[in-house]
Amino acid sequence: MTDAVPTQTLDETLAELVEEFDLLGDWEGRIEYVIDLGKGLAPLPEDARVEANKVPGCAAQVWLSSRRGDGRLFFDADSDSALSKGNIALLLKLYSGRTPAEILAFDARAALDRLGLPSALTRQRANGLNSMVGRIREAAAA
Repeated sequence: MTDAVPTQTLDETLAELVEEFDLLGDWEGRIEYVIDLGKGLAPLPEDARVEANKVPGCAAQVWLSSRRGDGRLFFDADSDSALSKGNIALLLKLYSGRTPAEILAFDARAALDRLGLPSALTRQRANGLNSMVGRIREAAAA
């Protein structure tokens, strides 16, 4: 559980990720990188692994909890799949610690397309990724 406030804007964080993805080149390297991001995710407390925190539409089980502090949203997440865990870790890198307005103003679909992620994933995993983004946006709109 981390309440770190990002030091970069969402666009700067995305630009950095795009650069890293470009350096990795092929899809294998990119998917490996995403899985590695997931390995760095802090364990989700058992009491957060509840039905209300489950993200529907994912190929694997994905839990996403949010909390507010100082006008910002902080997210914690986990998954029982290495790739889904990596995908949610990537989204947390972008979104956690942002204000709801920043989250809602950011075009996640365009960002993911810039990373080339949806095209590297199966249709079901891409749908799951969209569901994760949807859940983050819902929390920001609440």
